[in-house]
Amino acid sequence: MITVKCAKCKKKIFKYVKIGKGKLWHCWKDRIIEDNSIRDEDEIKCRCGNLVGIDEGKWIKMKQHSFTYSGVIRK
Repeated sequence: MITVKCAKCKKKIFKYVKIGKGKLWHCWKDRIIEDNSIRDEDEIKCRCGNLVGIDEGKWIKMKQHSFTYSGVIRK
C-alpha cells in the first residue's frame, strides 16, 4: 500500500495498492483504496488545484512530477 501525495501542498490524494517495481505511470481504479482527489470532468486534481492525472477509463494516467508517493510496494 502506498500513499500518493501532492507535490505542491503535500496533502494526501490516494491510498493505492501498487504491485511490482518501477515508477507509478498510471493507477488502476480498482486498486485505489481511499480517494481524496477532486474530479473535474476527466482531470484528477488535488484540493489545491494541482493537476495530478487524467482519467482514461480503467486507469488514471499520472502526470509525473506533480505527485510524490511513499509506502510499501507489493512484489
